[in-house]
Amino acid sequence: NLKTAAEISDEMLDNILDEMAPARGDKVAVLVNSLGSTPLMELYVMNRRVKHRLDDIGVAVHATWVGNYCTSLEMAGASVTLMHLDGELQEMLDHPCDCAMFRAG
Repeated sequence: NLKTAAEISDEMLDNILDEMAPARGDKVAVLVNSLGSTPLMELYVMNRRVKHRLDDIGVAVHATWVGNYCTSLEMAGASVTLMHLDGELQEMLDHPCDCAMFRAG
């Protein structure tokens, strides 16, 4: 049986949060990545669910990227990545970057 994007996002996020164990007030960066054939609309549905869940536990999202960042030809699915930020990591993440596969700042 197929699950909804929200159900899949919840399963992925439950595993991430169990390991990460963020505290209320912590900051994270979020990457929702298509593995190749998952449409952008579904990625944004997943991202919305991740944001709502993080808001519910008091974890702030400092930066978000949604799209095709690490793909494989015709591969279905998506990945969710959270980076637990401290002051130094947040500063590095905010630094301008412009390369073939990623642009920020």
